[in-house]
Amino acid sequence: MRIVVGLGNPGRRYQGTRHNIGFAVADEVARRGQAVFESGRGDTLTARIGRGPASVLVVKPLTMMNLSGDAVAAVAGFYKVDPAAILVAADDVNLPLGRLRLRARGTAGGHNGLKSVIGCLGTEQFPRVRVGVGRGDPRRDLADHVLAMFDDDERGEVDRPIARAADAVETFLAEGIEAAMNRYNRAEESSS
Repeated sequence: MRIVVGLGNPGRRYQGTRHNIGFAVADEVARRGQAVFESGRGDTLTARIGRGPASVLVVKPLTMMNLSGDAVAAVAGFYKVDPAAILVAADDVNLPLGRLRLRARGTAGGHNGLKSVIGCLGTEQFPRVRVGVGRGDPRRDLADHVLAMFDDDERGEVDRPIARAADAVETFLAEGIEAAMNRYNRAEESSS
């Protein structure tokens, strides 16, 4: 079994915010797999794609972002899944809007949700896909920026990176993290 985790904050107040782009990626992966989210282990919503050892569990922690690791560790522990088989999708303010960056491992890079996952799993050795949400106005508080909805001029640019991130997740599941990194870490070409 492998696990795909989308990081975000639960509740209507946070739907559609930059910080919840990980949830949007998880939703798209589940939709493509014709899977429905249900209450899961460790304070999560989970959707299962397939059955048996080749199945994929798509997870959305119902904890707040900064406590995501508790839910991820509970699910990983219950299903006895190695961290290398857990791909985490999260927002990244250090990437331009829509840009993807996949890594096989790494630090939290200032992202508190990833910091929580690293702390609770006890390792940085898990793959992740970061979806750029931009930094916004440097005079604006960063927390306000990530907890805000996308601006009107950004809305048209959000659906494509969510779909590309779901494509990257599918590549990871079928071919591994190296193939996904090689294909999706470069800027999207205008002809695609």
